[in-house]
Amino acid sequence: MTTERNLRRTILPNGLILLTERMEYMRSVAMGVWIKSGSRCEAAETNGISHFVEHMLFKGTRSRTAQHIAREMDSIGGNLDAFTGKETICFNVKSLAEHVPIALDVLADLVLNPVFDLPDIERERGVILEEIKIDEDNPDVLVHELFTQAFWKDHPLGWPILGTTATVAGLNKRSLVDYHSDRFHGGNMIFAAAGNLDHDDFAETIAVKFSTLAGGATLHELPAPKAEARIVQRNKKSLEQVQICLGLPAPPITDESRYATLILNTVLGGGMSSRLFQTIREERGMAYSIYSDLSPYRDTGTLCVYAGTSAGKALEVVDLILDEFRKLKQEPLSVEELTRAKDQVKGNILMGLESSNARMANLARQEMYFHEFITVDEIIARINEVSAAQVQTMAQRLFDPAHIAVTLLGRLDGVKLKRERLVC
Repeated sequence: MTTERNLRRTILPNGLILLTERMEYMRSVAMGVWIKSGSRCEAAETNGISHFVEHMLFKGTRSRTAQHIAREMDSIGGNLDAFTGKETICFNVKSLAEHVPIALDVLADLVLNPVFDLPDIERERGVILEEIKIDEDNPDVLVHELFTQAFWKDHPLGWPILGTTATVAGLNKRSLVDYHSDRFHGGNMIFAAAGNLDHDDFAETIAVKFSTLAGGATLHELPAPKAEARIVQRNKKSLEQVQICLGLPAPPITDESRYATLILNTVLGGGMSSRLFQTIREERGMAYSIYSDLSPYRDTGTLCVYAGTSAGKALEVVDLILDEFRKLKQEPLSVEELTRAKDQVKGNILMGLESSNARMANLARQEMYFHEFITVDEIIARINEVSAAQVQTMAQRLFDPAHIAVTLLGRLDGVKLKRERLVC
């Protein structure tokens, strides 16, 4: 089976990188403008500004009001969206191939010509403050946020993407306009598209649409943060459960051992057949939600286990998580378990590339982190090469009691987690 993709890359004179994947059998095109810096580029006093700017770009341009943008997209059945991450901001649109001229015109206008009107800024500030409250009211989001802030204390990677009530209240028109001009330039942007398109025609159109975009160099974030193995216990009486987040430092996104780490995470808590799910939910009935997750970044990463349980069972759940760490360090995976994990990972990757949106995002992320394109066949081959010994070595490297950080959130009722308990 070959999974060769029809990929092209062009760099425009202003430094903007254009990536396309031709998918002739599709009737649509997904397009995205990717800024190569996100919330980890922010100063402490402007935390949340990347996300605020992302919101403001939908509020109107020099030639379109917010309502005009919405109506124009609805009139072609298009889907316009955006998100802010720790290391990127993305504005994306998907439309039928015949409506690409309109969709692209709206996307380019939105990114290049925002107006930042004062009444809109004040209105949107209110919207974002409500968004922050939603996260405060969502216990599994809040426990991850508290964990991250403690894990990468005093480093932008640990700060919330949305910012805080205080920092969002302090952002003004000048700071938003300056941020936009500092970050939104050719050397710090990627334009990715996937679907029914012709690269050469598309490149000509992009060159015209983005001709006013200034050049510039890629912006670099602060050095990698130093992880802190802290135990944080936050009492929140309104919660019925105790939320547990237990994590450790993990390899960065481009690390050579990333495939072994992926298999390790899959076996540990990456699905319904994972060890944590089977032990804690299926055998013991101690949690409804239990999983492990990898968050890799440019220069660092985390492996985090999440569980929600009752206060009386919280410490036992922590013990059971540590038991699984210990087993993965001490005993190599069986052939059957290793094969099952590899098949699960490969299935997720292949099914994840079934939409033009996913392929567009895949193009941009590979350019951003690897500066080259790694084919699906190469990735599958690397997954197939992972041995039980490599997974065990990775477990021994990652699951170090000295590096384990834990956040407990909820009605703790005398629950006290001491470091001596964190042995594996």
